Amino acid sequence: MTQTKYITSGGLAFSEDKDMKKLRRFSLKGWHVSDFKFMGYTLEKGVSSDYIYSVDYRSLKEGEDEEYFDLFSTAGWTHVTSEGNIHLFRASPGTKPIHSERETVVEKHDNLGGSMKWFIISLALITALAWLGTLLSTGSLQMTWVVIAGILSIIAIPATWTLITIYYNKWKAKENKGLATPIKILPILFLIMVVVIILLVVNDFSSAVRTLASMVIGAIALPTAIWIIMSLYHKLRGKRS
Repeated sequence: MTQTKYITSGGLAFSEDKDMKKLRRFSLKGWHVSDFKFMGYTLEKGVSSDYIYSVDYRSLKEGEDEEYFDLFSTAGWTHVTSEGNIHLFRASPGTKPIHSERETVVEKHDNLGGSMKWFIISLALITALAWLGTLLSTGSLQMTWVVIAGILSIIAIPATWTLITIYYNKWKAKENKGLATPIKILPILFLIMVVVIILLVVNDFSSAVRTLASMVIGAIALPTAIWIIMSLYHKLRGKRS
């Protein structure tokens, strides 16, 4: 019977290199990645081997799969698994990297950002409109908008941070510091804007601070809690099997 285990990911936008190095360490122990899982990877027990891993981001049209994977196979990279536009490959140490030139590194980040850009921008705009609703309303309706805007912010903040990180990595790869630095401070500007709106909406300063603290803590705690729960679930499931 095939033995499997689950390991968590640090998020490809934030720690792609660390994830790939971690997968290599597990391969050396005989655990080889077989599939993407929610916020992580599924590994299968096998023979200890030294593999290096790399990801490519590309939306494939119908009929393009075979040619795309054959191109990488010719270069020494074996396709492992795919999830949407994310494709994982492995190869023997010493194989020429998939993205060895600046242009291909930039294209990789551009492909990743392009797949989620409009969804996250739309989410951020809806969140901004919800906060605007808090400014234009009063009484119980205003508090309803505060709750809605707060919940949306808990989702929008980490999503926006992810998109910003992707484009920061892109401009950094292009060695365009003039664009990379402003992009890096965008989350701080967004947080300042939210603080100002909350202070304008909530007259009581202590209530404003509690609202802001709850929102920020939620934005950090929610993905962290999901990450921990998924990790524990798969560990317990692995022990039972």
